[in-house]
Amino acid sequence: MTITRRNTLRALASGVAMTMLGGANLAYSADEPIKIGYAVAKTGPNATGAGITTIPNYELWVKDVNAAGGLTMPDGSQRKIEVIEYDDRSSNEDLVRAIERLATKDKVDLILPPWGTGSNLAIAPLMDRFGYPQLGVTAVTDKAPEFAARWKRSYWMLGGGHDYAKGLADVLKAAVADGTINSKVAIVSVADGFGIDLVNGARPAFEEAGLEIAYDKTYPLGTSDFAALMAEAQQSGADSFVAFSYPPDSFGMTKTAQSMGYNPKVFYVGVGGAFPIYGKIADGKQEGVMSIGGVDAASPAIKDYFARHTDSAGAPPDSWASAITYASLEMLAQSIERVGLDHAKLAEELSTGTFSTVIGDVKLEDNQLRDLWWVGQWQNGTFVAVNPAGKQGAVAAVVPKPDW
Repeated sequence: MTITRRNTLRALASGVAMTMLGGANLAYSADEPIKIGYAVAKTGPNATGAGITTIPNYELWVKDVNAAGGLTMPDGSQRKIEVIEYDDRSSNEDLVRAIERLATKDKVDLILPPWGTGSNLAIAPLMDRFGYPQLGVTAVTDKAPEFAARWKRSYWMLGGGHDYAKGLADVLKAAVADGTINSKVAIVSVADGFGIDLVNGARPAFEEAGLEIAYDKTYPLGTSDFAALMAEAQQSGADSFVAFSYPPDSFGMTKTAQSMGYNPKVFYVGVGGAFPIYGKIADGKQEGVMSIGGVDAASPAIKDYFARHTDSAGAPPDSWASAITYASLEMLAQSIERVGLDHAKLAEELSTGTFSTVIGDVKLEDNQLRDLWWVGQWQNGTFVAVNPAGKQGAVAAVVPKPDW
């Protein structure tokens, strides 16, 4: 065809019309996929957490949605999901570059979040600049209210450090009152955003609960030798050992405690303690170990989700953030069905809507999920929720922990 000024004007007019229709979610073919991208750690120190909590849930959700015909649009049509994914190699620099590529080169319709507090904080300004809703589902931060106000399309779904610290303080206080442990606590914490938030919440919460912090030490991210820390904690005279730790640290501390015969009456680790592989890490001696999070193990919806996850991934999910991750994707799908893919409308629906999910009915409060489990414990081979004690599905904590 000969390119003329008239043809050019016609093409421009057609393009404008299609753009206008696109704003109304009409300028697409029913068989045109929705492009969803994410960058998450497949290698590096964050790969353990991402490989258990994040990636399997993304894959399960895409599988579930596409098997059902695709994401449902407001007009009732369905569109399959096409995934574009990158390995951020546990590097925030690589992560930021990948997010920029997804937004500007790949031009994906939606971007799912990475794994980890630091990673979500690293991309929050970028997600806000590009206008994408950010489901910060694996980020624990006491600054969630501030971040939600600053980045109005960000959603913080795992609570703050003070929440988990206060929950643990309640559990320890009750055990002291029962006479099963002394009031001394030994704390170690990883020196990054997650560990800092948790320990800063724990110090005043423990003091308010009448607990004495007999040992309080931070350690650098990437530490692999915990022998000195554990020996000092053991010598502190504390009946309770508390680690605000990442998965490799939680696993390393568990093995170190076992090898040195360190048997505190309460043994609490951070991320990783609720992972399905923890029992293998603990050589089958995980009974009584406490950790962050939990699930209502008796919930039919949770049982069904665990079965589907196990069938899809070949392993069960973790008993903390996995179900919340999947629930966040259910919220996203329901929002798309109600308002389509317009980012502003999606953000408003996520902020104000009520959603039916595997963790029950969910409604965010100021862009935050607040109805959460704070403390869980391994009991009879299952990681169950023990705090908040009054929440439906809670199980009584068992103290003291059996020896390794």
